[in-house]
Amino acid sequence: MADAPRKVTQIISPQYVIEGAGVLLRRSFGPSRANLFDPFLLFDHFAFNDPIEGPIVGFPTHPHRGIETVTYMLEGNTRHRDSLGNSGVIGPGSAQWMTSGRGILHEEMPKRGPEGTVFGFQLWVNLPVALKMSAPRYQDIHADDIPELEKDGQKVRLVAGEYAGLIGSATEIAIQPLYMDVTLDPNVEFSLPIAPGNAVYAYLFEGEAILGLDTDGRGEMVKAVSMVVFGDGDYIRIQAGTSSPARFILMAGTPINEAIVPYGPFVMNTEQEIEQAFIDLRNGTFVQD
Repeated sequence: MADAPRKVTQIISPQYVIEGAGVLLRRSFGPSRANLFDPFLLFDHFAFNDPIEGPIVGFPTHPHRGIETVTYMLEGNTRHRDSLGNSGVIGPGSAQWMTSGRGILHEEMPKRGPEGTVFGFQLWVNLPVALKMSAPRYQDIHADDIPELEKDGQKVRLVAGEYAGLIGSATEIAIQPLYMDVTLDPNVEFSLPIAPGNAVYAYLFEGEAILGLDTDGRGEMVKAVSMVVFGDGDYIRIQAGTSSPARFILMAGTPINEAIVPYGPFVMNTEQEIEQAFIDLRNGTFVQD
């Protein structure tokens, strides 16, 4: 049987939301019990492009349990520190894959770059029940450590997963993710085999492209800024539009297929586990050495 192309099943227009201390974000999806984007929980795009927005207050100290947060910066930076004594800066082109596990308190404070902007993304990834209460872990990934491949009008930066013999910098992730930043010159096509059953999403944030091309060259013309959901199949094909480059974040992962109960910064499997998270916060036992 011939390999089947993955077709576009949904195009999502991100909605503006305010989180943290007044931070304006474009959100494609957020945590819900329906768990429609399993194994992913949330995708935010933050871009502070107008100086009249005033100072960026950011995300003061807050807890997480049961999830992983993935931050990828393109402009400006995000300073972070946590209850375990970790601290650092996620600068332009850098990434961080944080596994909150059983619990962490941290803060993330964006800062504008030389052009006056902050531009980046945050993805939340679910953890399977066996890892919900695991020890917290950071993978801080400097821009220079992210593998890049540039050829034939394509530029790929690989944060996680495998592509063309490259191995992404974030490793030992339960969902075996693919997380890549792809730029295509006009009319250039990108194709990639992805195992059937895996969830696949593309966040187009620059230009326009035809996504989900089939064997006859038909697909969906999509303009930035959009989140594109692919159906099942063996591979994806994406072709940039004719007038300008297209750039997108491509994400894929193995669904966990477990019921979830999300509540704010916690995503667990039962209501009792959510209640226990609040008890641990009140009792001062949320964070363990």
